[in-house]
Amino acid sequence: MAGLAENYHGFLREIRQVAEAANRDPEGVRLLAVSKTFPKEDIAELYQGGCRDFGENRIPELQEKKSALPEDIRWHFIGQLQSNKVRKVVLLADVIHAVDTPALVERLDRICGEEGKTPAFLLEVNVSGEASKSGCTPDALPELAAAAFRCQYARFQGLMTMAPADAPEVVLHQVFGTLRQLRDRLAEEYRQKLPILSMGMSGDWQIAVQEGATVLRIGSALFGRRVYA
Repeated sequence: MAGLAENYHGFLREIRQVAEAANRDPEGVRLLAVSKTFPKEDIAELYQGGCRDFGENRIPELQEKKSALPEDIRWHFIGQLQSNKVRKVVLLADVIHAVDTPALVERLDRICGEEGKTPAFLLEVNVSGEASKSGCTPDALPELAAAAFRCQYARFQGLMTMAPADAPEVVLHQVFGTLRQLRDRLAEEYRQKLPILSMGMSGDWQIAVQEGATVLRIGSALFGRRVYA
């Protein structure tokens, strides 16, 4: 193995080390390769190296890559889900990361029923309170989660968040730790398992693992610099 596949396995070793140092089972942390903007050839190389989870944020790009690459890839839609694009995303993605309103949850579930699809989905929480970030506030999460737990077809599996860019470690611990606490409260209240905490990216994943992340969204640290965002 060389190149991207070698990077991937090196990352897995680092994740294992950080998880074990935090007294966590490394098998409980999954690397999601954020492949948006990168060519199909790069994804194929990582696939040959064993990676099966890839993240895209644009529907046309996801559609093109999905049609050209192996069927057992788990495609994650990590872009902001728009109401008029729900049906397209349902037909393409195995996991949907950024659902943030009760109306969107209800539309997602209805369309899943119509299309016979059962994707996993996550609720996006804007823990940091930044105006530039999407997601519901922590105070609005109970109402949003109530709608998610009512779903009959789409599978509510957990929460996701993004930390502020270049934030100090104390802030990262606060943001990621708060998301874990919110998840734990919901799981206890509804007596339901919510196994996914999607948090941590190339610059802050180590702290996310320490705080309980189960999915790390890794892009530039794995693939290199992007040509466009």
